[in-house]
Order: sequence, then structure tokens, then C-alpha cells
Amino acid sequence: MLGRLDLDPEQHRWFCQFGALHRAAGPALPGADLAWVYLDEFVNPVLWDLLTQAQAIGIVFVGSGSGATVRVADGARLGLDAARSERGIRVSARLEMDGAPVEVRDGHAIGAHGIYVVDLERPRQIVLAPTLEALGAPQLALLGVRGGRTVADALSEGVLVPGDRAEEFLHEHLPALRAGFDVGSVDGTVSLPAAAPPTLVLTARYSPGHTLDLAWHWDGHARSGPTPDPRAVVPDGMLPGAWWPAQDGTDLPRPVTLHDIEAAEFAATDLPRLAALPGVRVDTVGTPPNYRELLGTPVLTVTAQPTETNDWFDLGVSVTVDGRTIPFVPLFRALTKGRRKLLLVDGSYLALTHPALGPLAALIAEASEVAEWHTGPRISRHQTSLWADLVDLADEAIPAPQWSELLAEAGDRAPRSTPLPAGLHAELRPYQAEGFSWLTFLWRHQLGGILADDMGLGKTLQCLALVQHVAEQRPSGEPRRPFLVVAPTSVVPNWVSEAARFTPGLTVRRLSATDAASTTSVAEAAAGADIVVTSYALLRLDFDAYQALAQGSGWAGLILDEAQNVKNASARTHECARDLAVSFTLAVTGTPMENSLTELHALFSLVTPGLLSSARSFGEQYVRPIEGVRAGITTGPGAGSAPADVAQLRTVRLDRLRARIRPFLLRRTKDLVAADLPDKQEQTLTVELAPGHRQLYDLHLQRERQKVLGLLDDLDRQRFIVYRSLTLLRMLALDASLIDPDHADLPSSKLDALLDQLADVVAEGHRALVFSQFTSYLKLAAARLTAAGVPFTYLDGSTVRRADVIDDFRAGTAPVFLISLKAGGTGLNLTEADYVFLLDPWWNPATEEQAIARTHRIGQHRNVMVYRLIAADTIEEKVVALKARKAALVDAVIDDGDLFSSVLTADEVLELLA
Repeated sequence: MLGRLDLDPEQHRWFCQFGALHRAAGPALPGADLAWVYLDEFVNPVLWDLLTQAQAIGIVFVGSGSGATVRVADGARLGLDAARSERGIRVSARLEMDGAPVEVRDGHAIGAHGIYVVDLERPRQIVLAPTLEALGAPQLALLGVRGGRTVADALSEGVLVPGDRAEEFLHEHLPALRAGFDVGSVDGTVSLPAAAPPTLVLTARYSPGHTLDLAWHWDGHARSGPTPDPRAVVPDGMLPGAWWPAQDGTDLPRPVTLHDIEAAEFAATDLPRLAALPGVRVDTVGTPPNYRELLGTPVLTVTAQPTETNDWFDLGVSVTVDGRTIPFVPLFRALTKGRRKLLLVDGSYLALTHPALGPLAALIAEASEVAEWHTGPRISRHQTSLWADLVDLADEAIPAPQWSELLAEAGDRAPRSTPLPAGLHAELRPYQAEGFSWLTFLWRHQLGGILADDMGLGKTLQCLALVQHVAEQRPSGEPRRPFLVVAPTSVVPNWVSEAARFTPGLTVRRLSATDAASTTSVAEAAAGADIVVTSYALLRLDFDAYQALAQGSGWAGLILDEAQNVKNASARTHECARDLAVSFTLAVTGTPMENSLTELHALFSLVTPGLLSSARSFGEQYVRPIEGVRAGITTGPGAGSAPADVAQLRTVRLDRLRARIRPFLLRRTKDLVAADLPDKQEQTLTVELAPGHRQLYDLHLQRERQKVLGLLDDLDRQRFIVYRSLTLLRMLALDASLIDPDHADLPSSKLDALLDQLADVVAEGHRALVFSQFTSYLKLAAARLTAAGVPFTYLDGSTVRRADVIDDFRAGTAPVFLISLKAGGTGLNLTEADYVFLLDPWWNPATEEQAIARTHRIGQHRNVMVYRLIAADTIEEKVVALKARKAALVDAVIDDGDLFSSVLTADEVLELLA
């Protein structure tokens, strides 16, 4: 075909390349004529090489019509010209083709790399030329491509800067123009300043969902000079350090995406500051929300409203700032997560650093830990101290009307005095009368509590006074509802006898193991009774019977005597006491806490459910900080820097716990009522082991030490084995035959010392209680007393006729009473004795104090002598030291004292074996 058209192959190839290069810029638009090529759309600058080649191979450029010419010039220059006149400085667009001026209005862009000129007066004369530099947006605007032909026409005529603004224009505006345009002064009347340096541009792109994308770039021209170090443009600290690249130099800040409060705070505060910096421009994409910070002081209002559950109130919390009510749920979540600021849906935000907001979060969190929220936070009516803290914090506090009386009385230093019931046959001491008033306060508001007076101060009498008060206040015609008293088996007879002595007008029924375990027997016992006394064992075994009565006519209340028996929250007895359907529960114990705060929590969960948080949360909030479980950095940077903070946290949590439980726990120690008690003298008798006994003890000590040392790294899992080794050493310190009958021939120095002491005690007409934790050792003591002809009575867990044994001692048939610490260390009133011998020490001081309190109590009129027999240089001496430290934990929470760790740690085990 080429042959028939007689086309030159080289020229044909040129036309093919020309068309292909034009089409490569993009697909043709619908309806476009592919036979036509428009130079305006020729985006590839290779065009000028092709035009040069065309001339070289004989392709001629022709116009349409007769006399039309097309010329390709060497170069075009587009810029601005400044000329001064009397009126000011005129700035106009300037276009040159091969150095000759051309009207700008006649110029048109070829892509971004060239210009063609068509003189309107000579439309058949066309000049094409490549530009000396690429055409940017400002240059294209001069040609009317971006700014429109009206802008191009205006600049062609020129813009006049008035004379009074000329200097401002030269110094402030012209440098920026020179950065984007080729500016000259053809007539030399204007002295041109240097071009402005590049501009650092921050593009802020707003997206839905409070999202802000930030990206940086330089805006400038080659004539603007090299880009400076952006760190010299943006002052230190204005941008987070993490936004900057690691290496120094001219690297721009990294692109980042901000969300929520970070986006709002940056848009409201940092973007305006950046935009005001010289050399910085902020370009906004999208619609920015109306971000603004609320700077007013928060106004806090708390309310408590009744719910369908009598023990709970809906807790309302309202925070207002600058007239804007802050939604509670997002506020609380932000506070509990430790956030600095909170963003609201309308774009406003506030700082969460106000002094009232941090404590508010802690208090609301405490309320939330008690029960699951259904419609919002709730507060238990037992949490009077928590409400008081909220009142102190709030600008306004509105309690539920049903709660106001309780809050007022709970806030007093002491409940109002209550007259003693007429049927009480006893003269109460002042502290006992105060205890009775406190109990009636609890009963009046149907609140539970813990009566934790020290052993021997008449807790049973105070409880009987309450029951007598309730019986006398019962409205006429209302049926009796008895109090259920649950006590250890050994203490049950004491309740019956004490009631007969002090409240003879009350009807008291006792349930024992010989009674039929049935609903009928429990119901029959309760019918017409004021008090039904049972044991913890029977409550556990016959729980359904007790519960059936609770769900029927009901118990007036539940009194748990020696309540340390239900301190284990996972035990079945605790579950029974917790699940029994009663509206009033009173725990009575001289030792509400023996080893750990978890025991205190277990008791309060029975008497005041809702007062304290869950066991897990209580462990984190109180047990760990108060009992001194160590945590924090122990090695590396910052190690050892936390003790002061730990001590402060411990003090804060201890004060808070005391405040929470104070209205519901009453404790008076013997020190407070010393004038009402006889003197008590305590003495430690150190007993040296016989040589053979000493040799055997030291041999076993070394063996057990080696065994235990290998287990301490995993003490929690190996605790039973470790305790077994410690128990073996404790028994060996008492008598060698306790671990091996073959050693019965070795002398027992401690029993020898006991017999020597008892000989004088009995000869002088005194009576003595002898306690040991090991019934096997008590039996050895019994054998020695029998051999010496000393009469005695004996009580341990296997004793069947317990009441008869106790009555025998009280009747004076024997001067010595051998008692197992577990079976008789609590609940007994044995003021007939005035001497106490403790044959072996126990880990917890409360256990020993309970034993001593069997005789050193109200009703005792003689001085009480207490002797502790300790084997010298044995584990017993170490137990005494450990016991002294354990006493401090009880003092700290209940009696206000110093603290220590209640947990038997690996270090303490090592100390015991030293």
C-alpha cells in the first residue's frame, strides 16, 4: 500500500510515532475523531524532538488557507514584568518567543512544556515553542488554563500596586511571587528582591469518625533555592518527637493519622499555631468539625434513687462544664482508662485532670465492683462511707429519702443511746451499753455488722440485750420470730446458760445432734421461741430445714457466734450462712481477722453484702497493698524506686478500708476497759531440752532444713510439705515420743516444768487451765498428772459429754483443766480458774488470746497469771517472734497500728529453720 500511495518510509514512520505518542497520554474520549491530533493535549515533551526530526526529514508545517504559516521557535519564556511609574508599580504578564515580546492573551499552553501563539489580528500565523521550564499551576493560570481567560486578560493589562503600598509589595509579596514566577523588570525601574524560600505545606485531611490525616510536602521552585531543614522551620516541641524521622537532615515529618481526642486537640490548638509560623502553610481538605475545649470548672452532682431491690440505690452522677452536661458513661470509661481528655460527639472536649474527677473515678469504680450494672451504677445502702466520700467530692448530693435517716445516724460518732430493756437482768458497763445501742442501731435499719469486742468483754450479754429489746418492742399481736444463734458445739451450752441468767423471760431452745434432723424438729423448736441455738455442724448438715423456716414465717435474724468459724469463703458452712434467707445478720467474734484481710472480707460478705467489692477486686484493692505483697520493678532502671509510693498507697487503702467498715464493725479491746478487768500478768518460761532430747532435735532440724530449702522456690505448691516439716519440729520441741514412741525414754523437760508449776498452784488453792494444740501431748500431760495424783478434767474434740466436763470443772472437782486449743479455746466462760499454761505457741496471737480469755474476762475477780512454756533454741522461739509480727496486721486494720505481711513467706520459713 505504501508503494501505491508513494509514501516515504521514514516520514511514514514519523507520523506513526507522532500519533502513537499522542494516544499514549490516555484513551480517547467517546465521539473523538482519531484522525485529529490537538497540540493542546500533547502532554509528552518529546513532541519537540519529533518536530525537529520532522523538519530534518522534509516534513513541512503548513496552516489552513492561503498564506498561513507555522513556525517552530527555539524557546518561549513566560513570567511577570514589574515596572515603576508615578502611580505605583504595575505587574503584568510577559511572554517572549525567541526573546521577542508577544501578547500573553495570544498564548496557549501545549501540555505543561510548551506554548503556541496565534495572533488574533493575523490568525494564520502560528508560532510554537518549548518553554524554558515546566509550566506549573501559576504559569498555566497566566495563560488562562487554570484561572480562566479573564484572569489572563487582566494580567496582560497588568495589576497596579499603589505607590503607598509599593514598599510593602516589594518586601512582603514580591519574594513569594519570584518563588513561583520568572519575574523581571524590562525597563529596570524595579530592583527585584531575592526569591522566597520554599514553603513547608501541611495538608490536613478530615474524614468521618473524627479522623485527621496529616501529610507534609515542600511547595517551591528551583529559583526558591534549596529546601531548608524542616526542624528549623517548626520549633522544637511543637510536634511529637515520634513524628520526626530518626536521622537528621531535611527529612519531612512522617505522615500520621490521628483519631478522636488526639485529632480534636491537634486541630483546635496545634494547627492554628503551625499555620501562623513563617514558612508554613496549612491546606485543609474536607470539612473540619467544630472542635473546641471546655475550660470551665466541672460542677458535680450525685443522687441516689430507690430501685426494685431494697438494699440498692441507683447512683446518678452528673458533671456539667460550661453549661454542657457530660454523658456519664463515656466520662467514666475515660476516667477508668486513665485518659487525659474526653471528646464529645459535638466536637467539644474537656480535660480530665480536675482534682475532683480522679477521686470520682475511684469511687464509682468501687461501686461498680460490688455488682453488675444493669441500668447504670448502683450503691448499696451499707456503703454509707462511700456516699460520704461522694458528698465531700460533689457540689450537690441528693440521697434517697429512704436512706437519709440511716446516713445521718451512720455519720454520727456514736448511734443514739437506747434504754436498756426491762427484762435484762444485768447491769451493763458503759462500753457494753454503748455496744447495745450500736446493735439496736443496726437492727433499727436492718443492717448487719460485726461485734468484735476483745475476748471476755461480754459480747454474748450485749447480744442477749438486743434480743430482749426486740422482744419487748414487738407490736402487740405480731407473732414471735426467733433469732437463730449459730455457735461452735462447745459454746452452745454457754448460750443457754447465759440466756437463763441474764434474760430469763426469753424462751430459748437448743438443737443438738440428738434431735431429729428434719424440717419438723427445727420448726417445732422455733415455734414460740425467742432464740434457737444450734451448731455450725448442724446448720451445715440440716441447712434445708433452717432455710425452709426462713422462707416461711422467717427468722428474726441470724447471730453467728465465734464467727471466725465461717471466715473461709469457700467452705460449705460459710455458704450456708450466706444463703440463709434472713434480713439481719450479726457476726460475733473477738478475732474478726486472724491471718489475712480475706477473712475480714468473708465475714462482711455475710453481714453486709454490697459493702465491699468482690473477693478478686478486694484482693487487688486492699489485700495486696495493705498486707505488703511486693510488686513493681526489682531489677534494671528504676529498681528500688517504689517503696515510698508503696507506703503511701498502703496508707491510703488502709484509711479507706477503715472508713468503709467503721459503721458496721464495733471493737473494744481490753486495754480500753482495763479498769473493769482484773490484772493479767504474763510470763515466758524458757525450758532447756535434756541433752539426749537436744541431740535428737538438732539432728532432725538439719534433715528438715535440707528438705525444705529445696522447696522454697515453689512454696505455693509445696506449702503442705513445708508445714508438715515445721509441725514435726514443733512436736519434737515438745516431746520426742510424739514423733516416735521409741524415744519415750527421753526426759520431757517441758512436762517436768509444768508439773513443778502446777504443784505450787494446786497447793496454794488456785485453779489452772492447761492448753495445747496437740491432743497427743495433752494425753502425755494427763498421764503425768495421774501419776502425780493431781485431779484434772479433760476436753478435746473427741469428748462426748462436753457440758458435763465443763460443769465438773466449774463445780470444783478438779484444780486442773486440760484443754485442746481447737476444742476449748473459744466460747467458754471459765472464770473459776486464775492460772493459764500455754504448752506450745501458735502462729497466730489471736488463738492464744482467745485461750487466755476463757478466764481473763468479765466476771473474773482475781488476778490472772499466764505462763508460756517455750523450749529454748528451738522452732518455738522463732514462732513467738513471727507471732509478734502477725499481731500488727490485726492492729492495723481493727485497732490502728503498724503493718506487716500476714503471708508466711519463704524468708519467714527460713527464719523459722535458722
